[in-house]
Amino acid sequence: MIDRPQAVERVRDLFRTHPCVAILGPRQCGKTTLARVIASEEPACTIFDLESPVDVRRLSAPMRNLGALSGLVVIDEIQRRPELFEILRVLIDRPEATTRFLILGSASPGLVKGVSESLAGRVGFLDLGGFDLRETGAGSQDRLWLRGGFPRSFLAPDDAASFGWRRDFLRTLLERDIPQLGISIPAETLRRCWTMIAHYHGQIWNAAELARSLGTGETTTRRYLDILSGAYLVRVLPPWFENLSKRQVKAPKVYVRDSGVLHALLELESGDDLLSHPKLGSSWEGFALEQVLTTFQRREACFWATHGGAELDLMITIRGKRYGFEFKTADAPGPNRSMRIALQDLRLEHLWVLYPGSDAYELDERLSVLPLRKLPTLTPMPLS
Repeated sequence: MIDRPQAVERVRDLFRTHPCVAILGPRQCGKTTLARVIASEEPACTIFDLESPVDVRRLSAPMRNLGALSGLVVIDEIQRRPELFEILRVLIDRPEATTRFLILGSASPGLVKGVSESLAGRVGFLDLGGFDLRETGAGSQDRLWLRGGFPRSFLAPDDAASFGWRRDFLRTLLERDIPQLGISIPAETLRRCWTMIAHYHGQIWNAAELARSLGTGETTTRRYLDILSGAYLVRVLPPWFENLSKRQVKAPKVYVRDSGVLHALLELESGDDLLSHPKLGSSWEGFALEQVLTTFQRREACFWATHGGAELDLMITIRGKRYGFEFKTADAPGPNRSMRIALQDLRLEHLWVLYPGSDAYELDERLSVLPLRKLPTLTPMPLS
């Protein structure tokens, strides 16, 4: 097992201001393991796993059974019983309430009807993905990129076993887990859509083109995208646009969130397969982008592009200041016109070019090249 101290500390911070904390993320990303680590430090803790028939029966009368508990209560896979959200709201709002609730879910609040309204103002959220470089160590960068961050995939004894686990994971997810959310779409149809998104990984979303390929309407294709995004499998990165004297792109980009899942969808089993594939650059972009968002815990992020060709892969805002990131696989990336335009037009405090190498160097006063493995050194400086 790999320790996840940043995630544990984040949950503790959320409990300081919220009686309920939700850990949300894709299936098999380590939510249950993290919850049990937190529970082991509590003097009184009760755990319910809603995949267990025994625990489901224990919650057959949830108001009475949950209301009698004290300390920390963990409810795993809560999206299976969305009616519990309203009950939790009642229990949390009791004047004498001291019980804290840690709920785990594999679907976003938008995919589980009622959660946003039921627990608004009472719940803090932690978005948990697979392992990141802070947890695996910088020396594991290439393995993490190839296999992705799902614990069983990353920790597999070899690349072949990891690839096999990911293929089985995709099948189980599409045939069992997503239908359990009440979504009645044939697994093969959703897989075709997901595979097509993998081929569009890092590109501007074009609903019309995907709809033609799938033989469906644009509205249906958008619904498929929303389902995969709501299950934390695909990232829809919105564009940034403001009143500039340039025509700006206003459609989002799409990424498969986990690089290992992307490679499984593209049938890339080994490092050699990846290095010789046309999607190498896009794969690196998505992998590095997820590392940035995880490191800085940014839920709000965007990209920027103009119809004239200027673009920025990622922009995040911290304390009112804008920071930019570009992702390159070149051995020694240098400056280009697009970076200069982004620095000026977006008024960036700094722009970093993240690449797979090992040497950091300056290109300008506000433009630097940084190895991805050194990304954690940016926190808390210079973004504080």
